[in-house]
Amino acid sequence: MVNGVPERPSSLSGLTEPEAKEFHAIFLTSFIIFTAIAVVAHILVWMWRPWLPGPKGYAALEGVTHTAQSLLSMIV
Repeated sequence: MVNGVPERPSSLSGLTEPEAKEFHAIFLTSFIIFTAIAVVAHILVWMWRPWLPGPKGYAALEGVTHTAQSLLSMIV
């Protein structure tokens, strides 16, 4: 006790165990949501314009859009 106030167990971060667990849960949830949004964004951009065009450029990938739409309709 210091000046009548009980000492809090401290860690390197200054958080108690319950505070650290709460922060970890919020951080993990936020990270998973961010990653899911990033994955969806990358898929949508890939469907719009693939990053690796064929030997004839983007014109060779005209059928890819139809294939991607077919696959997406199966998933959704």
